[in-house]
Amino acid sequence: MTGLAYSVYVTPSKVAVSDDLPPGEQQRMWSPTAATLIHGERDAVLVDPLMTMDESRTLADWVVATGKNVTTIFVTHAHGDHFFGAPAVLERFPDAEVVATPGVAARMATQYGPQWFDGFWKPRFPEQISPRRVTARPVADGVLDLEGEQLRAVELGHTDTTGSSALHVPSIGLVVAGDVVYGDVHLYLAEAKSNGWRDWLEALGTIEKLEPRAVVAGHKRDGDPDDPDDIGRTRDYIEAFTAAAEKADGFADLYEAMLAMYPDRVNRGVLWNSAKSYLA
Repeated sequence: MTGLAYSVYVTPSKVAVSDDLPPGEQQRMWSPTAATLIHGERDAVLVDPLMTMDESRTLADWVVATGKNVTTIFVTHAHGDHFFGAPAVLERFPDAEVVATPGVAARMATQYGPQWFDGFWKPRFPEQISPRRVTARPVADGVLDLEGEQLRAVELGHTDTTGSSALHVPSIGLVVAGDVVYGDVHLYLAEAKSNGWRDWLEALGTIEKLEPRAVVAGHKRDGDPDDPDDIGRTRDYIEAFTAAAEKADGFADLYEAMLAMYPDRVNRGVLWNSAKSYLA
């Protein structure tokens, strides 16, 4: 039997309509986002099918070119930029089933509500998101089968949002981490107030205990390695952010402090929004 393998597709940064810009920035950008194809000889599981119709159709073309048949679409967490694109993928793979852990499946509907869909997503990406709403079947036992191999969904609680998960593929030492782990991109910490950031650190420890040989970050630079050391780098960033927040004289001061420590990370806009939300 042929063993499993994986490939990663990273959609590039894109413009998000917003007039709330960090100092010196001319436009708001959205972070590059990863989708992961875990595949056997014939079939595949696609993790996080992206957001806009165009990028998800390009993702579907990329999958078709591999010759693999997507049987399952797994959603790591209930942020729309990781699952609004599912309808475009289902155009090419209509028999695929969308699944998630119970905690994620229960929260996906909130992204289509007036606060998030009408108040956040549509204004930032007008005419770019499918009007077809996506639901996911909860995977109660956390186990997916792919050509006789088990993929295990790991519920991780609060990370960059509540009810996050990762997908572990023990046979190849892979963890597809969603937004639990970030690559060389500024973290979204707008939902990390109170104990949120501490919960996120615990989730990182849970992933470390799996002893992965490869970790796919939900937001990363295209071409960067799927390095397990991104777990530690994500932890370091969270700890640096919260320490800087304690000393900061307002959100602009927090933004500048983090920018001084991480001048080359992608997407200063998400750092700006995180600083404003965290110190609101």
